[in-house]
Amino acid sequence: MSTVKRSDVTLQETWNLQDLFTTEEAYTAAIADLKAIVDEAATSLAGIITDADGAIKAIEATEKIREKMIPIGTYANLAISVEQTNTENQLRSAGFGSLAAAIATKLSFVTSDLLALDEAVLKEAQNVKPEYKNFIDKLLVQKPHQLHPQAEKALAAFGATFNAPYELYNTTKLVDMQFPNFEVDGESYPMSYNLFEGDWELETDTEKRRAAFDAFSSKLRDYQHTTAKTYNTHIQMEKTEADLRGYESIFDSLLQDQEVDRTMYDRQIDLITSELAPHMRRYAKLIQKSHNLDSMTFADLKISLDPTYEPKITIEESRKYMKDGLAIMGEDYAYMLDRSFDERWIDFAQNAGKSTGAFCSSPYGVHPYILISWTSRMNEVFVLAHELGHAGHFYLANDAQNIFNARSSLYFIEAPSTMNEMLMANYLLKNSTDARFKRWVISTIISRTYYHNFVTHLLEAAYQRKVYEIVDTGGTVNAPKLNELKREVLEAFWGDTVEINEGAELTWMRQPHYYMGLYPYTYSAGLTISTQVYRRISSGDESAVADWIEVLKAGGTKTPLELAQLAGVDISTEQPLHDTIAFIGELITQLEELTAEIETKI
Repeated sequence: MSTVKRSDVTLQETWNLQDLFTTEEAYTAAIADLKAIVDEAATSLAGIITDADGAIKAIEATEKIREKMIPIGTYANLAISVEQTNTENQLRSAGFGSLAAAIATKLSFVTSDLLALDEAVLKEAQNVKPEYKNFIDKLLVQKPHQLHPQAEKALAAFGATFNAPYELYNTTKLVDMQFPNFEVDGESYPMSYNLFEGDWELETDTEKRRAAFDAFSSKLRDYQHTTAKTYNTHIQMEKTEADLRGYESIFDSLLQDQEVDRTMYDRQIDLITSELAPHMRRYAKLIQKSHNLDSMTFADLKISLDPTYEPKITIEESRKYMKDGLAIMGEDYAYMLDRSFDERWIDFAQNAGKSTGAFCSSPYGVHPYILISWTSRMNEVFVLAHELGHAGHFYLANDAQNIFNARSSLYFIEAPSTMNEMLMANYLLKNSTDARFKRWVISTIISRTYYHNFVTHLLEAAYQRKVYEIVDTGGTVNAPKLNELKREVLEAFWGDTVEINEGAELTWMRQPHYYMGLYPYTYSAGLTISTQVYRRISSGDESAVADWIEVLKAGGTKTPLELAQLAGVDISTEQPLHDTIAFIGELITQLEELTAEIETKI
C-alpha cells in the first residue's frame, strides 16, 4: 500500500479531460465566449419577458447558457477532484465558483421576470414549446417561494459563498488532514483517507484492522470541531433560505426538488431502521462467528465473510465482467461500456489528494466521467458496475432529452446504479455452482450493495434527520452534539450485537453527502426500486429490461413515482420496501445455510 503523487500515476488509469477542453487555452476561451453570451442575454432579454414569446426567448437563452456552462464547471470540478492539493486546480475551481455567482447575479432578473408572469402566460409558452414543459412546471412549483427581484439578485451574488462550507470540508479532509503511519507489532503501515476506506477497513487481520481504525479515528478527532463548525454553517444557511422563502420546514424546502413529500422520506428511514435491523444483526453475528472474533465491533462490519475467496482483479479483467454481467442491457449499453474504457472516461488511479469514494459526473453534451480508486479487490467490480449504472443512465437520458429534461429527481438517481450491482451479482451466481463462491457473491451483495446503500447511507439519513430537526426548531449543533446523535443512531440499529467502539461516532465527518441536501436516504429509495425491477428481470419477465431502458431514457420528464410505475413498481405504498427488506433477509438466510454447508465439509 502506498500513496503516490498524481504526476507519477499511469496515464491509462486516468480520465481524459481533453474531451471537455483540449488545452487550458481552450478552457479560457470557452469562459470568454460564455461571458459574451451572458452579456448579450442580459441586454436582449431586459424588459421583454412580458408575454409567452418573451418567456420562450428567455428559456432558449437559458438553455444555451447552461449548455456552454456545464462543460466549464465539469472541467474545473473534475480536475480538482483528482488532485485537491494542486494549487492550479484550487484556483481554477474557485474561479469557476466566482464566475457562476457573477452569471447568476447578472441573469437573476430572468427567473424573477418569468415568475412574475401569470400562470396562464407560462402555460401558453408550454403549449408553443412542449419541450420546455418540464422547465416551466418546475418554475410554477417555485413561484410561491420566489422573493423580490432585488432579494433574488442579492442571494445569487452570494452563490460562491454559499458553496464555501462544502469546499472547506473538502479542503480540511483532503488537503490539511495528513495521516501519519500507524504501527502493529513494530511494523509501520501507511494511512490516508483512500487507503483506509479502500483497504484498511476491509483488512482481514483483526489486529491491523482495528489499529488502522483507531489511527484513522484519532486524526479525524483532531479536526472534529472545525468540521462541525463548517457543517453547522452549511445547514444554518439552508435553514435561513427555507425561512426566507416561506417554507414550513427545511425538509419541505429540500424535498421540493426531489418531487416527493415528507411521507415518502420518513417512511424510507423509519421502516428500514425498524425492520432491517434484525436481519443485519444476524449478518453481524455471522461475520463474528466466521472470523472467530472475541467481540463484534463497529470496526469489523466491513470485512468479508470469507476473505480467502476474494480474488484480486485487474482493470482489464473488470472490463470483461462489465461486458458479460451487464450484457442483458443490450447492444447500445455494451457500446457505452466499451467507450468508457477505450476513451478513458474512468479515473482508476490512487494518488495523494484524490477525492474519496467513487462518483459519476455526466456533463450534458459530452460523456460521463467516473472516479474510483482501484484497489484490485474483487468487490471493486460492484463499485464500478454501480458508477457505470449512473453513466448508462445519463448516457441514454442526455441523448434522448434536452438539457432541462435529462436529469431525474435525486430520489430516483441511485436506482440505475444499484440495478447494475444486482445484475452483476446475478451474473456471477449463474456462472458458478461452487458453494464458497456463491457465498462470496451473496455476502458481497449484502456487504457492498445492501450494507452500503441500505445501512450506511440509511443510518446517515437517520442521523441527518435528527440534525435537521434541531436546526428546524432554531437550534445549532457542534462536534459533541453530532457525535452524540451519530452514536445514538448506531446503537439503536445494532443493539447489543455490535460494540460501537470509540471513533465510530466520528463517521459523520466522512460523508460529503451532508452538503448535498437530503441525499443519503435516496440510496435506499433507489435500491428499493431497482431490487423490485431486478426481481422482474430475474424471474424471466421479458418486458422488464425494455421497460427499464425506457425509464432511463425518460430522464427527468417524469416524477420518481411515475418512473417507478413505468418500471412496474408502485412506490406510493409501503409494499416495495417491505418486499426489499424481506429479500435482504432471504439473502442472509442463504448465507447462514451456505456457511453451515461449507463448515460440514471441512
